[in-house]
Amino acid sequence: MDKNNEIRKGRHCLYDLKAHLVFVTKYRYNVFTDEHLKRMEKIMRDVCSDFGCELVEFNGETDHVHLIVSYPPTTQLSTLINSLKGVSSRLLRKEYPDLRKRYWNNTKLWSPSYYAGSYGGTTTEQIKQYAQNQNRPH
Repeated sequence: MDKNNEIRKGRHCLYDLKAHLVFVTKYRYNVFTDEHLKRMEKIMRDVCSDFGCELVEFNGETDHVHLIVSYPPTTQLSTLINSLKGVSSRLLRKEYPDLRKRYWNNTKLWSPSYYAGSYGGTTTEQIKQYAQNQNRPH
C-alpha cells in the first residue's frame, strides 16, 4: 500500500475503511508496561496481516490500548476484533506467567466489551495524534 494514498485496491473494489478500536483490561486493572505494549503491538500487527489488514497506529496505557486498523471490505470487523483480543490474550498470558497469576486469574486479559468507531469526518493524522498522545507507561 502506498502510504501517501489511503485508497486501497481490492480485486473488485477500491476502499478506504479504517476503524479506531479500544480494548480495556478486565476490571480496568493497570496491567501493561511498555514491554507488554511493545510485544502486544507485534502480536496485533501479525494478526492484522493474517486478515489482510494493516495496523496503522497502536498505543496504550496501563489499562487499555488504541488501534487504528485499515481493513478490506471482505473482513468482518467483529471477527478481526475477536481474533486480536483472543490471540493477544493467549500469547501474553503464556509469555508473562507472573502477570497471568497476578492480574488475569489465568483466564482473561480483556474486558468482553470494546469500542469500535469509524472516523469519516476526521483525518487519519488527527486520530493518529490522539492515539500517540496516550499516557504510555515507562
